[in-house]
Amino acid sequence: MLAAIGLDEHAERIYTHLVAHGPATRAELAARCGPVATGSLELLQAAGLVAPDAARRFTAAPPAVALEALLTGQRHALREAELTASMLTEAYRSASSGEGRAHRDLIEVVGGRAAVSHRVAQLQAGAERELLALVTGRHQVVAADETGAESAAVARGVAYRVVLERRALDEPGAARPLFEAMDRQQQIRVVENVPTKLIIADRSLALVPLTASTTDPVALVVRAPALVTVLTVLFEQTWEWAHPLGRTGAALAVGPVPAGDPDETDRRILALLLSGATDPAVAKQLNLGLRTVQRRISRLMALARADTRIQLGWQAHRRGWVD
Repeated sequence: MLAAIGLDEHAERIYTHLVAHGPATRAELAARCGPVATGSLELLQAAGLVAPDAARRFTAAPPAVALEALLTGQRHALREAELTASMLTEAYRSASSGEGRAHRDLIEVVGGRAAVSHRVAQLQAGAERELLALVTGRHQVVAADETGAESAAVARGVAYRVVLERRALDEPGAARPLFEAMDRQQQIRVVENVPTKLIIADRSLALVPLTASTTDPVALVVRAPALVTVLTVLFEQTWEWAHPLGRTGAALAVGPVPAGDPDETDRRILALLLSGATDPAVAKQLNLGLRTVQRRISRLMALARADTRIQLGWQAHRRGWVD
């Protein structure tokens, strides 16, 4: 069992006996474990697993300390071997093809929060026509427009289409920046599950994460046309399945329930409901009381002459209250 850390069968038997029964002399070990092979005790001493005392009795070192030290050394050696193998593989690929560097340029691995954030900003800064994004419900590596690149891209006419995983709406304060983005003519849809985070610029450059970690993220920057096409197809299929979040206009107004047609708050309530949000989630996102939200929904059902919320959704679409 311990051959992986350099112990033969006899040395392992001796160490196991000393752990289970306590210190013993060479003669006692020979009587209990069979003839002590030349070098077995010396091997255990060199590994730090046993030590002799003044009475020439051998005592086992605590397994939790001694074996863990040996295992740590083995793990380090394996990591070094893996790194060497990776370097040799890369050298072999480069040597076997004169286009090795060109091929490497088609795919780039980026590690670390700062580096990934920088690449996201670069994608947005370099986009000329459109930017497509899939957003999962997990905390984002790059916060919404923390670099200002998104606002600059929108200002120069880049069209944004974003598919958001529905559970992202459960995060406190998630809805307001979405409505603000839609006010800037960005298109946002919501779907139950998003297959992966993804950003595509002008259908020629993509960034997709390799890990789910937000503290030490690793992402793949893809320039290979065939792979970018595959990722674009993935986005378009997800877009087709997703539900539009809705259209927004003026700033959110919080106040008494209006008596006439739906106001902007009503439209946002409808947009969130149609995306699958619960009443408490809608109230939290719009900073409204739960009873206020439910009262507004009841009034909207009366305005639409709807007996159920399914009918309300159909009437809201038919009457142009939401997209």
